Amino acid sequence: MPLSRQPEELPDLVTQLREAGCVYAEEEAALLLETAGNEAELAAMVERRVAGLPLEQVLGWAAFCGLRILVDPGVFVPRRRTEALVARAVALAPARPVVVDLCCGSGAVGAALLAALEDVELYAVDVEPVAVRCARRNLPADRVLEGDLFDPLPSTLRGHVDLLVVNAPYVPSDELRLMPPEARDHEPRVALDGGGDGLDVHRRVAAAALGWLRPGGRLLIETSVHQVDTATALFTAAGLVPDAVVSDDLDVAIVTGIVTGIVTGPVDPASCSPRRPVEA
Repeated sequence: MPLSRQPEELPDLVTQLREAGCVYAEEEAALLLETAGNEAELAAMVERRVAGLPLEQVLGWAAFCGLRILVDPGVFVPRRRTEALVARAVALAPARPVVVDLCCGSGAVGAALLAALEDVELYAVDVEPVAVRCARRNLPADRVLEGDLFDPLPSTLRGHVDLLVVNAPYVPSDELRLMPPEARDHEPRVALDGGGDGLDVHRRVAAAALGWLRPGGRLLIETSVHQVDTATALFTAAGLVPDAVVSDDLDVAIVTGIVTGIVTGPVDPASCSPRRPVEA
């Protein structure tokens, strides 16, 4: 049973968290008190948070699209901005969609789509074993596959996917040092590092997407507002008709590519290089 929130206890906890650099100390203190089962557990949770572990990994869950997504240590923490990716996918989903969630991490996007849509045939993939184990706690375990991008998907899905939803890493390698320590030090680099311009994984996904999407199917990828032009260009180079939606509130862009022609096979990733550098 969670601890009762004692008024005399909360200020000390808030002060401790604020001194450790927690910007939202009041909210975090309330969540820790709500989650901890006893004083010893609370003390251990506060110690981990003060040491820099992400709050969601300390709590064991993250709030996402109205759900509580289980989050294990060492797993990428779902961000609120990714709710824009879910919203776009829901808006574009046909009836009874076949959905693939690549780079699924904790499975947050897939779980939100299962909650929002009816009769979804969902598959989720991640290359990190710890993320796969976590996602299997949030999604039907038999639909969470371990491997590099499309590799573990059943071949029967080729040409039959309606929505390919991807929250791939898009931080340029030389900007990882600018990320908050709680992300940089406690989340897997493979979930953060997008390569030279941040779009290496996007390029690989777009190049192979035609072989998996049905005619009229869509690839949806989250990226930063500064990378929209480059992402749109690589979608075009991969044979997809691109569109982009920018959320000013969440400071994120969702780039969509639709299949309109006859699928002939995968595209050479080398042909998907950006037309110009990403803006600083």
